[in-house]
Amino acid sequence: MTAISERDVSGLPPAPTPEEIGTSYDQMAALHGLIASDVSLHIGMWTLPGEPNPASTLLELSNLSQIRATDYHYDSLGLTADQHLLDIGCRSGATAIQMAKRSGGKATGIDVSRSQIAKAIEDAEKAGVGERVTFQYGNAMAMDFPDESFDAAVALEVFAHLNDRQQGFHEAFRVLRPGSYFVVSEFTMKGVPSEEELNTFLQTWQICPPTTPGATIERAQTAGFDVVKVEDMGQNVAFSGEGMAFLYADRRDKIAAVYGEEIVGHMDHVIPLIRSFFTNHLRSSLFLVRKPL
Repeated sequence: MTAISERDVSGLPPAPTPEEIGTSYDQMAALHGLIASDVSLHIGMWTLPGEPNPASTLLELSNLSQIRATDYHYDSLGLTADQHLLDIGCRSGATAIQMAKRSGGKATGIDVSRSQIAKAIEDAEKAGVGERVTFQYGNAMAMDFPDESFDAAVALEVFAHLNDRQQGFHEAFRVLRPGSYFVVSEFTMKGVPSEEELNTFLQTWQICPPTTPGATIERAQTAGFDVVKVEDMGQNVAFSGEGMAFLYADRRDKIAAVYGEEIVGHMDHVIPLIRSFFTNHLRSSLFLVRKPL
């Protein structure tokens, strides 16, 4: 059988010669390093062979990163079927639902977004865990739960929204039972961003300025927690910024159709600033703390 190099008979360009291939790589290798990888030009292993939820698009890869993060937090907490988890700032409930499905236990989520709470309730029902995973409106600085109600808690990029982070730690300590673990992720900052970069970040996400790992440790200890470990997650922040920028560029027309040209015009200015801030100045740290017995 004739090799596919006979492409010219079907109207396609003829197969490249070895000299043409070599010249192409001589001329374009630097470009390949800018748009693909400066390590190698093979197909990267974004997901592992046989992975239950493989990713074939950037959005799917982002979704997979969320699932992996929740699994990591779950393992840090060591949840068991007889424990009740509190998800502080649960958003649409994915973390609480995923953790409860893995543990077989209960989970409760609170958030100040009523639309996100409604979606969380709906998604819990769809996932078949509606009887043991519940969601309600709630303020992390003044939670409507009795003392020592929960066996574990998570607060992922939530304390950055609080105008009193210390009170958030006090409330978490109050509602957790002795011996409970609490996973907290907090934004921190490196270097000195421009005023426009920092203000754009704060206003876009409606949050307070990033803190420092030392300040978070002090707040946790002031509330009564023992600090078990602190991990730098900065590399994930930078990649998240890159992903948002590329997804925005790819889906700009769809975003304009939903939100209008005025919003998109504003985002055209905001997205490069957010990308720069994420890449050059934003960090994230993960804290595992424990309420003493």
